[in-house]
Amino acid sequence: MFDIGWGELVVIGVVALVAIGPKELPGVLRSVGQWMGKIRRMSAEFQGQFQEALREAEMADLRKQAEDISSEVKSFTNLDPLATTPTETPASMASADAPPAPEGAPPTEAASEELPAPAEQHAIEAQIDVPLPDPPPPVTDADFAPTPETTPVKTAGSGA
Repeated sequence: MFDIGWGELVVIGVVALVAIGPKELPGVLRSVGQWMGKIRRMSAEFQGQFQEALREAEMADLRKQAEDISSEVKSFTNLDPLATTPTETPASMASADAPPAPEGAPPTEAASEELPAPAEQHAIEAQIDVPLPDPPPPVTDADFAPTPETTPVKTAGSGA
């Protein structure tokens, strides 16, 4: 801290011994040691309070981030993806092949149709019928019975 070497400490000790005297030197050293202990305790207390304040500030920041995340999650719980995504109806798909109308032209019949309401969208999606594959046959004991190809053949030469 102060970069005092052993040589400097010896010089300070000799000067203190000459200036204070050998009788009072132990009492002075004891009081200096007590003052150094008080200074170290006050320094440690200050550092502890400073570290505690930093931890509280960090915890407040983490708490704020957690509240932000929870509010974002709550906004997703009310999300209806079918209501927010645009869907194409057969009429709008047919009009996608047609060239766009110039600006200022009256709207055509296909372009003026409104999209179905969300309840109607669910009904349209429910009408789609996709065939499912047939389920496999159930497993029986016959599936585990030995077949003639897997049955060991005894020969006349084997003396078992």
